Amino acid sequence: MQDSGFVSPDEIRAHFSCAMSEMYQTEVPLYGALLELVAETNNELLHSSPSVRKHLTQTGEIQRLSMERHGAIRVGTVEELAAIRRLFAVMGMQPVGYYDLGPAGVPVHSTAFRAVHEDSLQASPFRVFTSLLRLELIDNPDLQRLAKSILAKRSIFTPGALALIARAERDGGLTKADAASFIREALETFRWHTHATVTANEYTKLHDQHRLIADVVAFKGPHINHLTPRTLDIDKVQAEMAARGMSPKAVVEGPPRRQCPILLRQTSFKALEEHVAFADQNGPEGRHTARFGEIEQRGAALTPKGRALYDRLLNAARAELGEAPTERNAVRYAALLVEQFEAFPDSLDEMRRQQLAYFRYFPTEQGLAARHVERASSLQALIDAGHVSYEPLVYEDFLPVSAAGIFQSNLGDNGNARCNSTGSQAELEAALGVPVLDEMKLYESSQARSIDLCMERCQPNSMITMHR
Repeated sequence: MQDSGFVSPDEIRAHFSCAMSEMYQTEVPLYGALLELVAETNNELLHSSPSVRKHLTQTGEIQRLSMERHGAIRVGTVEELAAIRRLFAVMGMQPVGYYDLGPAGVPVHSTAFRAVHEDSLQASPFRVFTSLLRLELIDNPDLQRLAKSILAKRSIFTPGALALIARAERDGGLTKADAASFIREALETFRWHTHATVTANEYTKLHDQHRLIADVVAFKGPHINHLTPRTLDIDKVQAEMAARGMSPKAVVEGPPRRQCPILLRQTSFKALEEHVAFADQNGPEGRHTARFGEIEQRGAALTPKGRALYDRLLNAARAELGEAPTERNAVRYAALLVEQFEAFPDSLDEMRRQQLAYFRYFPTEQGLAARHVERASSLQALIDAGHVSYEPLVYEDFLPVSAAGIFQSNLGDNGNARCNSTGSQAELEAALGVPVLDEMKLYESSQARSIDLCMERCQPNSMITMHR
């Protein structure tokens, strides 16, 4: 609790994340099996690899590992997106990054709502990848008008949720009782509903235009379509899923397996076919496919230089493959990734030396003991003297190519499809009502704060130049 009597946004976010996980496990029992598999895999690796345990303990990630989740939702209108932004703000989550999935044939653009300070991320690393349907990409004017009219009739928030959002904005926070009510009311926005808001014929028209359009438009709200736990060994999870009754996608999205993981690797079990009742039906006679189980493994956040190298190597592997990665060419694609990524240094020292990744710096016991005795002219001198250690900053965000690959795998769309448009960050920001934050600047600031803290704790009275 804060001195004001309000519950901190971090605490609200942590409780909301747990409540959403419980709700989703009830809705999709296979998600519970996925959590068990991830927990077993993580525990095995932590017991067998002292170096991994040491790294996670040093960074504090070991404390957040079991509660780490990211969800994904899709909204239909700019009004819905603006209100979602206000809802997440109550939980201390801000829009970070812009993702255009149109070039991959997915008619949305997106941002990720998350906490932005490292202390808040340690308290709760819950994230929600949020996509806005681009109705202008529906090339059938009649169908576009139909979609707009359907969306205009719905309200995805309960009156209670809207009232509590307004109260938090007016008062600057929520009391413990109001926070508990807010979590209950907000969950209703993301709950699955078997009753569609459209007729079977309308659903078919929307579905034939694009399966994602039907998922966004045909239901009462932006049901959570996956809730992703974090694993420490995604290749083992991928291999184990089939044995647990899950049908894994063909390839793991992102970079290949490395000694020093970078960015984000993702896989999933394929979307479930679910019974739904259309507006002109008496019971759940229809079928809808959208929700699936996703798993992720997170690595080091890359600098602009590192990201440029990553993008170049990934694009080279996909260009040599010559088609979208599928079950048929999965083995060849994996080999091409390994071959291309030989050009990306696979040691923390080299990644830091070449400024390919962001790092968090820690004063060592030796450095703290020597603080009144020894002076150093730079951060590197403190590292060389053993007074400061470092670990890579974990990547907290997403990758457009990987997100598109997950979408396509679970929507069944042609991996080579394209939407006839270009992205527009300005349009998404206008819908949000605020600018999206630059994730690179967030990582740079976090790295800088850790350096400042090291210099303060190791040399509190020194006036030195820090070479970052």
